[in-house]
Amino acid sequence: MNKKQLQTEQTKKKVADAARALFIQKGYKATCVDELVKATGCSAGNIYYHFKSKEGLFLYLIDEWNREWEEAWAAKQAHYPTTAAKLYGMAEDLALDQVNHPLSKAADEFFNQTDKVSDAVEHIERLVQGYIDFNIQLLQEGIDRGEFEDRDVKGLAIVLDSLFSGLGQHSRSMKREETLAAYRLAMDVFLHGVAKKERR
Repeated sequence: MNKKQLQTEQTKKKVADAARALFIQKGYKATCVDELVKATGCSAGNIYYHFKSKEGLFLYLIDEWNREWEEAWAAKQAHYPTTAAKLYGMAEDLALDQVNHPLSKAADEFFNQTDKVSDAVEHIERLVQGYIDFNIQLLQEGIDRGEFEDRDVKGLAIVLDSLFSGLGQHSRSMKREETLAAYRLAMDVFLHGVAKKERR
């Protein structure tokens, strides 16, 4: 990486770190670019150069959040002996992430707003497709190992994503233990539906 690229990356990180702090403190809607200019010492033009828009900046932070979660999950998933155990582990991780992640409230605000620019809509669609692809891979593993019925794996992946998405909304008003219990119950119900049945 040459000097210019290094400076560019440092500026991008500086803006992202300042934005994260503001979004956590004030929420998505109440944070404006003028505050980012003040917090970073960068011009608005420089911020837009790196992120195109406030939405683009927030989606960058969501991508980072996803990367952090995926790295943590990759480090621990090998410890689960079955695919069903992985699903319970994933549900617990997601529940705790929803409860504990400092950007959760701002993310709710962001995803529930209706006036998103087309770039943001496309980015969100790619994010959701990434979640579904992740679920497909995990569910296919369960099918291949003989744990789950060989059914429409893409359909099941969408159902699983919808389950987690809905739980994410409801968990905002729940305490930590209630959230964990709801996610575990969801996995009980989901796995009951996909588990391979004994043939008589």
